[in-house]
Amino acid sequence: TTSPHRFSAAVLADLRAAVPAEIAALPRPRIAVLLGGPNGDYRYTADDEQRLTAALTKLAASGAGLMITPSRRTPPALLNAINQATAACPRILWDGQSANPYAAFLAHADQFVVTADSVNMVGEAAATGRPVFVFTPAGRSAKFDRFHAALRASGAARPLPDDFTSLPSWTY
Repeated sequence: TTSPHRFSAAVLADLRAAVPAEIAALPRPRIAVLLGGPNGDYRYTADDEQRLTAALTKLAASGAGLMITPSRRTPPALLNAINQATAACPRILWDGQSANPYAAFLAHADQFVVTADSVNMVGEAAATGRPVFVFTPAGRSAKFDRFHAALRASGAARPLPDDFTSLPSWTY
């Protein structure tokens, strides 16, 4: 269902052999937040920014540690809003100034929040076998809809709830 990627079970096992100190210091569950950005099918409205920052703030308030990484497409305004909304929360927010922690985030996350605009990031998160919650910004396409429907049908992903009062649960 997913696109090809380099995160096989063996690669993930090797990455999981040692937890980087910065990640180990975060409370559990550790939630990796993988941010994409606008493309030909999705855009990010002010409402999307508010919904995503509210969800991340609620997740952190429930006791989770966040590991946030943008992509090249992540709008600076969205990353700034997330930075401000989660500044007082236990988190790692990669700013692009150091080595990219993406692979370590994949290996050591207990759950994921991934934006729907990136088939690759959703697929790589699903390859970990950990719960994947998909945040959907404005827009859509038949191709993306089929991909996300197939992941939901297989149990590999669920939509990120817009309204929750505690950490979304997932039996796995």
